[in-house]
Parts: sequence; C-alpha cells; structure tokens
Amino acid sequence: MSPRTQGATAERAGARISEHHLKNGMRVLLAERHDAPVVAVLLLYAVGARNEREHEAGACHFLEHMMFKGTAAHPKGEIDLVTTRLGGSNNAFTSYDHTAYWFEFASDRWEQALALEADRMAGLLLDPVEFDAEKAVVLEELAMGEDDPWRGLTADVQQALFPRHPYGRPVIGYADTLRAMSRADLAAVHARFYHPGNATLVVCGDLQPRAALAAVRRAFGELSAGPALAEVDAFRPPLGEPTAEVRLLRHWDDEARRLCMAWPTTHVATDEDYALDLATVVLTSGRLSRLYRRLVRDERLATSVSASNDVRVEGGAFWLYAEAADGVAPRELERALDEEVARLAKHLVPRKELERARALLDASEAYDSETVTDLAEDLGEWAVDHDWREALRSRERLAAITPQLLRETVRRYLVPARRVLGWSLPLGEELAP
Repeated sequence: MSPRTQGATAERAGARISEHHLKNGMRVLLAERHDAPVVAVLLLYAVGARNEREHEAGACHFLEHMMFKGTAAHPKGEIDLVTTRLGGSNNAFTSYDHTAYWFEFASDRWEQALALEADRMAGLLLDPVEFDAEKAVVLEELAMGEDDPWRGLTADVQQALFPRHPYGRPVIGYADTLRAMSRADLAAVHARFYHPGNATLVVCGDLQPRAALAAVRRAFGELSAGPALAEVDAFRPPLGEPTAEVRLLRHWDDEARRLCMAWPTTHVATDEDYALDLATVVLTSGRLSRLYRRLVRDERLATSVSASNDVRVEGGAFWLYAEAADGVAPRELERALDEEVARLAKHLVPRKELERARALLDASEAYDSETVTDLAEDLGEWAVDHDWREALRSRERLAAITPQLLRETVRRYLVPARRVLGWSLPLGEELAP
C-alpha cells in the first residue's frame, strides 16, 4: 500500500473502513460502526490447507486447535475463561487459503482480544501433553466425518478434481498424516506463518479509529515480521485443464442415491466468479429456481438439490448435489440435471429471472453484514484472498454480468468433458446404463 492510500477510507453496511500497516508488516483494517456497543476482533493468517506440504496435510486445522491450548501467560483454558468472564465470545476456522481467529466483546473491553492474540502469536507453548490429547480430538473429528456419506462422496470428487494439488485434500487432513505429525511439525508451521508479516487484523464495531490503531500498535508493534510467504510456502503444481470426464462410484449402507458433480472453474473475484454466483441462484436457490421446480416439485426426481460456487485463491469449483427420490433411477436424475445445465449454456437467462438472482444475492450480502463479526469476517477474508475493497463492489460487479456473459461462462466451464461426476449408491447396486 502506498503512503498516499495509507489510512484511506471506504464505507460498507454503515461502517467506515480504513487500512493501515504496522512497521512489521501487519495489515490492520479498522471498520467504525456505532449501531451497537460491540467490537469484533478478527485475526487472519495467510495460510491454509493450500500452503501445507504433503506430509503436513491437516496441520493448519490441528494448529488452530492448539492455539487455544496455552501460552506461558495464558495456560490451557485461560483464553476461554477470560472471554467468558468478560461476557464475550470467540472461535476460529481454517480454510484452504487462510486461518482466522475471532473475538467479540462489548466496546469497553475489546482490547483484551489484542493481548490474547499477540500472546499466542508470539508465545504458543504446544505443550507435549496437550499436543497428544488434541491430536486424539482431531482424529476423532476426522473419524466422525467419515460417517457422513455426503462428505465421503464430496472428498472423492474433490480429489479427482484437483489431482496433485492441495485443493484436492480435505482441510482436516488424513489419519495417517495426523498420526505421524509431531510437535516439531506444528511448531515449524507456526514459525513459518504465524507472525505479523503474514497477518491481517480486522477490528470492527463501536470504536474510535485513532485510539484503536494505537492499541493495536501497543499489542503487536514490537513483534518481528517473520519470513516472507514466498520464501516458505509449499510447492504446488499448477492447476491443469481437464481432458475428459471422470466418473466415480462408491457405496453406502443405506437406500439413498446421492449425486455430486463438480467442474474446475476460476479464481476469486473474476467476472466469471460473479457469473457463477448468479448461476447457483438461477439453478437452485429457492422454490422458483430451475432445478428445484423441475426435479423436486414438478417431476419428483429428487428430494433435494443444491449448488455451490466455491472459488479460491488459485482456482475454484462449481458443485451440484442431488439426492434421487425413491424409485428414481440414477441415470434419470442425471439426465435431467444435464438438460438444465445445457439449457443454461444454450439460452439467455431472461432479464427478470436474472434480476431475481441479483436481488437474492444482494439480500444475502446484507444479511451477512448484520453483525460486526460477520462484517469483519467478510472484510478479512477478502483482504487475505484478494482485496478487501471487493467486499464493497459486489452489487456493481453483479450488475455488470449480462445474460450473454452468464451464458458464455456456463458454456466455457460447465460442460461434461470437464467435470468429475460421483454417485453414492446402496451396497451392491451398480449404475445402470
């Protein structure tokens, strides 16, 4: 960021937003909004499953757990105890492209979150006893996920969709990599990525920007920047273009017939990203959507259908899920889905239908900005994955997507020759021609 734009402001959802940088490289976003006496503090690190080496699969998620297990100043349980005593809340999450930690406090005590975050950034213990105990917890979490037929089917499709790339691995990792993971492995991940130079801090809510920035400098200003991300990031092969359709079949011990299909698409914030957002609404959002009307309501081919535009920093995927109704042959459901996607690729979406899709996405964005924590999360994720100002542009970007661009995007990406298609069928059942 140039000196000329340091501290420049923008507005969203009633918040006045400014960006600042500490000398150690930490980026700070301050979002001033006085509608409620609450402040959210969100600290994001530019590291997720995408940045793990192969033997580290699951390390970022595991480390997220360990960040609550103690420092010299705040022993195990102290972070949650302090949060509860002050009437606040906290949580964390790990994605493919970033890891985030958040606190929400009343506006007269939010600075305590800065002290807690700075302490575990610089002084995480990774106590051996806690390490072993938490590894068992993560392995149990992974095992519970394996009892979910949709998760297993999605994992199979994703692995085929992104071969050799970390995007093909589950964020939680694998049982074998987790069992083999040592305390030194997690400490190395923490040292490479958990420092101010790889961090974005968002403070959002009932605050005074000048005083808030001073508090941030007091908490984090003396910490060392750490290595540049480019110097320590894991090797990743580039995402390639599919050459043919891939079909997968797995079985599950129930009577459901589940379909998951996915196409590799684009990276975050392209025009095609916004076009695919609109495609998800046209196809599956609400009772007026095309796939719900045809598959669930009119022809009763499916009990459920949904879509997701899952864009990431280096590439993304467009997902379609459906569960066949009782007595419906899998191929019959598959053909109907294909016909509706092909129709979207062949014909222009009527403007009224496109306006409905834009309106639903606008409403969803407004809902996602209702609380200061939601707004902080949106700003922070955009900041790490692309540019936080993109959080201010969605209506403008969606308005620029014409029926022609939507059709061309579907024609380019959502074709059978580029997809991975997976079925989960009852035990012993095979897919008929």
